Amino acid sequence: MTNLTLALDAMGGDNGPQVSVPASLQALRFNPNLKIILVGDQTKISPYLTDTKDIQSRFTVIHTDEVVTMTDRPAQALRNRKNSSMRKVIELVRDGGADACLSAGNTGALMAISKVLLKTLPGIDRPALIGRLPTSSNKPVYVLDLGANVSCDSETLFQFAVMGSVVCEVVEQNKSPTVSLLNVGIEEIKGNDQVQQAGLLLQESPQINYSGFIEGHEIYSGSSDVIVCDGFVGNITLKTSEGIAKFLIARLKKGFTKGIIVRFLSKLVTPHIESVFNQMNPDHYNGASLVGLRGVVVKSHGNADKVAFTNAINLAVTEAQRRLPELISERLKSIL
Repeated sequence: MTNLTLALDAMGGDNGPQVSVPASLQALRFNPNLKIILVGDQTKISPYLTDTKDIQSRFTVIHTDEVVTMTDRPAQALRNRKNSSMRKVIELVRDGGADACLSAGNTGALMAISKVLLKTLPGIDRPALIGRLPTSSNKPVYVLDLGANVSCDSETLFQFAVMGSVVCEVVEQNKSPTVSLLNVGIEEIKGNDQVQQAGLLLQESPQINYSGFIEGHEIYSGSSDVIVCDGFVGNITLKTSEGIAKFLIARLKKGFTKGIIVRFLSKLVTPHIESVFNQMNPDHYNGASLVGLRGVVVKSHGNADKVAFTNAINLAVTEAQRRLPELISERLKSIL
């Protein structure tokens, strides 16, 4: 593995440095070829940098005195937060100071600043937010867009399908991932005009392994490797999935505390239940990528804990290692 540098927005998200900095230090200790640039308010970052002599040469801190808040409108963040930690990490990628960047901050602002500073790849109109969800077949399904574009035409959905296919190829080493369009039914007559027209475009593209429409209840079946939708549908799908997973985990854990017999049986099935919990836990799949840009930009959940944030760091490292933007660009040239 070659050396990589990750620029990290230490201030983004609900928890800021108290999560982002410990996660960064853990990632550095796990990966000896990684360097991290922590960007944010140095006075708030420094308290979490104790006992770091073993990795001190592999991280630096760049001070910024502005933060993009969760209530900032994208245009406002773009115009008025020019010394923010979020903008600085993207600038580092643009200028070659980092191989990838990561933020848990405002999604709309992250997309707006990334699109202006990094630009989109040739043939791509809009970046898309892509993430992984677990399936019953023990392989993840990649879903895009997860909220970056709430309204999309058929050509944009087609571009999303191309990018999603390449991401699955690169990250999962899947040579021919199946691609589906999320719809209200599998019949050709179902769905709005955008989805139907996108289906026709994909049918006419032999380079994409298009498998047709897919309904919501099939997302977790593993029948498709990549599922494409607009950001409005994708974001609701993601948030609903996370809510259901947390609800089920809480109810199952509560149920195992009732009654002597149940507590006894729970000890026998606990290893299996914990495995299921890990698969359902959204933290395990934390990290969504803004694909379609001329650089690697990864978005973490705003309320991610240390484990979840570390998973997002690992995703950014993987995509930078495998030169994801370049591979998407090469595939776009052959298809578009």
